[in-house]
Amino acid sequence: MTVHANESALVLFSGGQDSATCLAWALTHYKRVETMGFDYGQRHSVELSCRETLREQMASLKPEWKDRLGADHMLDLRSLGTLSDTALTREAEISMTESGLPNTFVPGRNLLFLTYAAALAYRRSIKHIVTGVCETDYSGYPDCRDDTIKALQVALNLGMEQRFVLHTPLMWINKAQTWSLTETLGGNALVELINTESHSCYKGDRDHHHAWGFGCGECPACDLRAEGWQQYRETTV
Repeated sequence: MTVHANESALVLFSGGQDSATCLAWALTHYKRVETMGFDYGQRHSVELSCRETLREQMASLKPEWKDRLGADHMLDLRSLGTLSDTALTREAEISMTESGLPNTFVPGRNLLFLTYAAALAYRRSIKHIVTGVCETDYSGYPDCRDDTIKALQVALNLGMEQRFVLHTPLMWINKAQTWSLTETLGGNALVELINTESHSCYKGDRDHHHAWGFGCGECPACDLRAEGWQQYRETTV
């Protein structure tokens, strides 16, 4: 895979499966990689506690990854949680709303994340920003769409007079293909690490362990992860 000589990347890194895969992707492609996380009062804040372990253990998988992994940045965005009346920021049952969107949708979340990431990238002289949003396996979130990301890239570049590139390595692949990409990037060791140490469950359940990792096994995030894992394993047996 091509390594961009002397170029840096900033990865939006939540501690979940998708962002961990994106971190591995960036460590494979860029000479220097920094990470950024957000505390927005999310119900599944346990994902934030997974970040440090994932970073450290991913860096240990390959000497070049250890050399390339740079600073981690954590931003307090709990004001977003106070504004949002959603199942990710409140103790509420996960359901569909009258608008047709699931009530796990946090309005403005990815737009804010990428805007703050661009502001940090501006200060750190980083051109490439990597996020794990995806149209194939997503819960109907409009801020995960390719059109949204492309439009935001234009707005950020115009508004900051920069040439940022927003990368979405998972945009057109499903969860099974995400696991396959993980294996391509870091072999079975990376698959096992992300399986056991990343967190995707919307309810923040780290008490129940399944073949596909920890989670409640009932929320949409667990359903996607479980189905993707099963499909992935069927192709690797």
